Amino acid sequence: MNFTHLNKDGEASMVDVGEKSITERRATAKATLVMKEETLSVILGIELKKGDALSTARIAGIMGGKKTHELIPLCHNIPIDKIEISFENNGKDELYIYSKAKCTYKTGIEMEALTAVSVAALTVYDMCKAVDRGMVIKEIKLLEKSGGKSDYKNEG
Repeated sequence: MNFTHLNKDGEASMVDVGEKSITERRATAKATLVMKEETLSVILGIELKKGDALSTARIAGIMGGKKTHELIPLCHNIPIDKIEISFENNGKDELYIYSKAKCTYKTGIEMEALTAVSVAALTVYDMCKAVDRGMVIKEIKLLEKSGGKSDYKNEG
């Protein structure tokens, strides 16, 4: 298996995307937070002293996705067309954060989608830690991506 971010000497190297074709690229990612049932109830009822955790997490996730190239050393600074954040829950103790990201460029958008849900999840934790320090960010994963030379769908 060849790693694209290593040069011939095995050193970290930024991928040259200069010869790649510009295509529309999309990615969807998900983060899962596990918490006390009371915590989810407080979040959904907008009863936190800090304010509306989901609105704040939505903005933080979008901002985080836009700054991915500043956080992950070998990511390209890409022109992002759209990042959206949405939330679902299981009605008990899990909050699901989704991001959908889109760009039209020579390289992908999946790191931006993953960063967006990560920052949104961390923001929910930050806003709720006074209520529930035991929250767990259980899972962050890419659900699907399209565009470029391959598509991907997480079947798990």
